[in-house]
Amino acid sequence: MGETLTGGPARLSAQEREALAAYAARASWPAGFAIYQRGTAADGVFVVTRGRVVLRSRVRAGRGFVPWIATPGESFGSEGLAPNAKYATDARADDESETLFLSATRFRAFVREQPQHALVLVAQLMAERAALLDKLRELTTLSVEQRMVSTLLRMANNATFTREDGKIVLCTARYRLLCELVGATRESVSLVLSRLTGEGLVERKGSTLIIAPPTQLAERVDVTSDNELLIATFADRAEQTFQ
Repeated sequence: MGETLTGGPARLSAQEREALAAYAARASWPAGFAIYQRGTAADGVFVVTRGRVVLRSRVRAGRGFVPWIATPGESFGSEGLAPNAKYATDARADDESETLFLSATRFRAFVREQPQHALVLVAQLMAERAALLDKLRELTTLSVEQRMVSTLLRMANNATFTREDGKIVLCTARYRLLCELVGATRESVSLVLSRLTGEGLVERKGSTLIIAPPTQLAERVDVTSDNELLIATFADRAEQTFQ
């Protein structure tokens, strides 16, 4: 569960991905490659096997909102399983990535011929839908500061964003991604980070931000029970690392 940025929905195992690969088309994407764009015809579903794929909704020029980052074992583009579907977001490889693509036709064959594996895939899609609904709840009920801490907790579950000591490292590109994940302007996020800097929870080194481990961040604001679970997961992993 250490790679997910979505709060921990069940992910497809290597065995399940192998079963899916017999029906799907495999593709590799260089970092920054646009896999599809919002509004184009959609057919099927993608599953990430390596790397990360960022889904982004453009709010206006120069601004966007990121509802989902698909990591290995997670899916994206599942709107393509609906009739006459169109993609709801842009999808771009965040780093060098690899995916499996299951067209709607191949999905139906997969369900007929491999029902036990197909049920696992459907369960994965439902878990991701639940995670998106929970994020919608956060957007409508939590403050910018609470949403930012919630997002940082999820980022701390991904080893590519943290150092060995558990601190989160944000370069300029990752800072922009943080703003889009939080669903707030850079000015609003910057204001919160300035307050945290004054409290010793954020250190600025040039254009890079070094943020305290999530257990310290969680003490700063009131977080949800789901995030308390993320803290426990992170703490358990950190304890095993330093033993």
